[in-house]
Amino acid sequence: MADDRQQKRKFTHSSSRGHHGSRGGRGKGKDLGRKEWSQQRGDRRQENEERNQKRQKTEDSDKPNLLHQGFSAEEVAQEERRPKHKVAVLIGYSGTGYRGMQINTTEKTIEGDLFNAFVEAGAISKANATDPKKSALVRCARTDKGVHAAGNVISLKLIIEDKDIIEKINSHLSPQIRVWGIERTVNSFSCYQACDSRWYEYLIPTHSFLPPHPSSFLGRKLVQHAQEAGDEEGYKKRQEEVANFWEETEEKHIKPILDTLQEPIKSLVMRALYEDEVEEHLTESAEPQASNKAPEEKPEVSTTAANQPDMVVQKVEVPETEAAANTATSNGEADGKPESEAKIEDVDKVEAPEESSSELEHKKNLEATIKQIRTAYSTAKRAWRISNARKDRVAEALKPFLGTRNYHNFTVEKTFGDASSKRHIKSFTLRPEPIIINGTEWLSIKIHGQSFMMHQIRKMISMIALTVRCGCPPERILEAFGQTTISIPKVPGLGLLLERPVFDSYNEGAATKFERGKIDFGKYEKELEEFKQKEIYERIFREEADGNAFNTFFAHVDSFREAQFLYLTSKGLDAIKGLATTRGKGKQDVPKSSGVDSEDEGGNAGDS
Repeated sequence: MADDRQQKRKFTHSSSRGHHGSRGGRGKGKDLGRKEWSQQRGDRRQENEERNQKRQKTEDSDKPNLLHQGFSAEEVAQEERRPKHKVAVLIGYSGTGYRGMQINTTEKTIEGDLFNAFVEAGAISKANATDPKKSALVRCARTDKGVHAAGNVISLKLIIEDKDIIEKINSHLSPQIRVWGIERTVNSFSCYQACDSRWYEYLIPTHSFLPPHPSSFLGRKLVQHAQEAGDEEGYKKRQEEVANFWEETEEKHIKPILDTLQEPIKSLVMRALYEDEVEEHLTESAEPQASNKAPEEKPEVSTTAANQPDMVVQKVEVPETEAAANTATSNGEADGKPESEAKIEDVDKVEAPEESSSELEHKKNLEATIKQIRTAYSTAKRAWRISNARKDRVAEALKPFLGTRNYHNFTVEKTFGDASSKRHIKSFTLRPEPIIINGTEWLSIKIHGQSFMMHQIRKMISMIALTVRCGCPPERILEAFGQTTISIPKVPGLGLLLERPVFDSYNEGAATKFERGKIDFGKYEKELEEFKQKEIYERIFREEADGNAFNTFFAHVDSFREAQFLYLTSKGLDAIKGLATTRGKGKQDVPKSSGVDSEDEGGNAGDS
């Protein structure tokens, strides 16, 4: 009897395990090889996107649908059925004003406009006009909000029997988006899976390689740590070609402005520019503001580094008799704020007591003076021209990235031990000659890699710029590939451009075998270059001139008053020992990045 009960328990246990496996448990793929299991599992990116779309659909349920609204049942029934073919669509676009590449029914996206244009041009049937999934749309590389692409590819099923289909599609698109060509492919083609590698370009103003202002938090720490680490001579050597920039700028551009000021404006401006402790900016008649004190008790002057280039102070509180206007010019989504942004008070919304005419006059004068100084700093930096020696330092900083490296510090939600953190960079080059546009000098950096993770390129460029401008020992870049977790802010997305994806394997293989057209942007070189100049480069230059995103970004990093970026000093990783982790599962606890919301920059499946 006991044996019967034991046999029954064994049978029940075995059955339950088998039942669990039949429902998709861990044992389901136990007997499959790696390749078979991978094929059975399908496209991870497709799974992620479907999951994200469901979540987004719930969140955006009250927002209007921006995709084509479809046709009536009668119109659908009357439409002549025409054959669809799997195709690769070669496109280019300026990302300005768009939420990114990937289609989103409630946001303005590149794919959303393209899909609607396909419908209007008759390349997608009326029956499928409201559902991109029915056309099997796949993108080669996703791009961030505001990021541009001279060349990108999407694959889907289109009706292409009309010889003028490309012209018709383009007629329904804004000049910011162009279809270069359409190539019929084999039925199994996926532009994402068939892509061998991707070329990107990043444009950055040369003044980004100027050192931090000596009075900024980071500027002072660079000198202090160099002295404490016995690296003072080495630090000076690495900064020798820019050693006199700030001294000359202060003497030529800033001092003449300060000399024209009268009290009390001059004292307020001097404190706002050069003193670094908040308490020192409280006048004797002003009480220190407690952390839980209501903000409306005293008006504040925001002089954050994000809005005041190279200024140190985050806040200046003045007495009511010398109240000053808020001079911050918040950028809202401001690409230029670094990953470690400090909280900035929205003082425009603070209800201040009624002010006398003298108080208003003080505010007006202070606002005008700080704006004048901010403009003087910006003008001096834009007028600066990079020397060959400084440019050589930039070129040298590109070399450590070549080959296969571990980029867990250059993305999000990746650890050193994650195999997918390793990426291979084929080429990383600096254009020999800078270009000067509207008085600002720019460098062009091109990168060729197999695939890129979220934020990876922008963090790579950031690490290069921070290393050069901080006079940081070059080996710090190599240390960033190691186990220690460090914080690398991402530079503005404004300068990032997807040049083109590469499909050599497909072109030499399936396209040749089955006599399909090759996916080659070289056939559209003239049109593509004209588009880059007019719709991409000019927009980048214009937006930087208007928004000052790069200056904002680096000034904010320079005045961030925590230790997260002090690995850039002569003390290296020792300077962040209390913050850094090794072999950890998480990143450091730093303030959330304030850059544009980003997807992946052409990443592999599952990397977004």
